[in-house]
Amino acid sequence: MKTQSEFLSLRQHLEQVIVGQSALLDRLMIGILTGGHVLLEGPPGLAKTTAVNALASGVHASFQRIQFTPDLMPGDLTGTDIYDPKEGAFRFINGPIFHEIVLADEINRAPPKVQSALLEAMQEHQVTVGGVTRALPDLFIVMATQNPLEQSGTYPLPEAQLDRFLLHIVLDYPNLEEELEILKRDQQQHYGEDKPSPTTPLQPETVLTARHEVAEIHIEEMLERYIVTLVGATRELGKWHAGWDDFLIAGASPRASIALLRASTAMAYLNGRDHVVPEDIIAIAPDVLRHRLIPGYAARAEEISTDDIIQDLIEKVPVP
Repeated sequence: MKTQSEFLSLRQHLEQVIVGQSALLDRLMIGILTGGHVLLEGPPGLAKTTAVNALASGVHASFQRIQFTPDLMPGDLTGTDIYDPKEGAFRFINGPIFHEIVLADEINRAPPKVQSALLEAMQEHQVTVGGVTRALPDLFIVMATQNPLEQSGTYPLPEAQLDRFLLHIVLDYPNLEEELEILKRDQQQHYGEDKPSPTTPLQPETVLTARHEVAEIHIEEMLERYIVTLVGATRELGKWHAGWDDFLIAGASPRASIALLRASTAMAYLNGRDHVVPEDIIAIAPDVLRHRLIPGYAARAEEISTDDIIQDLIEKVPVP
């Protein structure tokens, strides 16, 4: 696989920019390698925006940050037709969605109409304005953030839109040593030292080539069956854990099986292998499944989270 070494260099660049958060970096790489959208959730100050910006500079892609607010309109996202008096006709002006990597910051602050416009872009890689459909860039990927602590003035994302995200990554605070390193790097930058930049940024064409290579990663049929069984277990939870029949209102759909397969092949690629092993599936399964499960009242009453349910199924479903 001729592009692997270049992605290892990109990984090293991201490590120079972001302290710790190795799981976050791997999953951002999986997103770019599969063309899958990524939802980042965590408190403010955990370098979510910085990480996405560093990834965009590392692949030499056009990058746009969109701050989602309650007064955002669909046209602010997709663009709109503007009347040109010189030509005596309307002319379409591209919106910020027409970039290769789009950061939707605080995505749950935008109203439903904006979410609907974003949903078409995420699913179809196109936007429709004034009855005209326009294609988005080949590399197009949405990386969205949301703050779990502040719910005032937010609009919960509908399940249909959550399902379009390949991964839902939950971030935690750094440990003591990592936070000390963050302080040191901040001091260095404060006193004029340049931020690290990629020595040889990848071109978008290289990323598209890598996506083809990831699609060719081999996976045994028994592992495909394992993926389908694991995802299917979320739809019949009581079969795998007695007494948990009502813990999920809805399990994961077949789209989750597709997402888990794609993410697992990208994980194998990042680990330098040309085939998937069970550890790839197990490592990425929580990020693929957690936003696709709808917990019921019984689970909430017993303080059982979707992550608890996923971990229980991983332990109970036989690994090939």
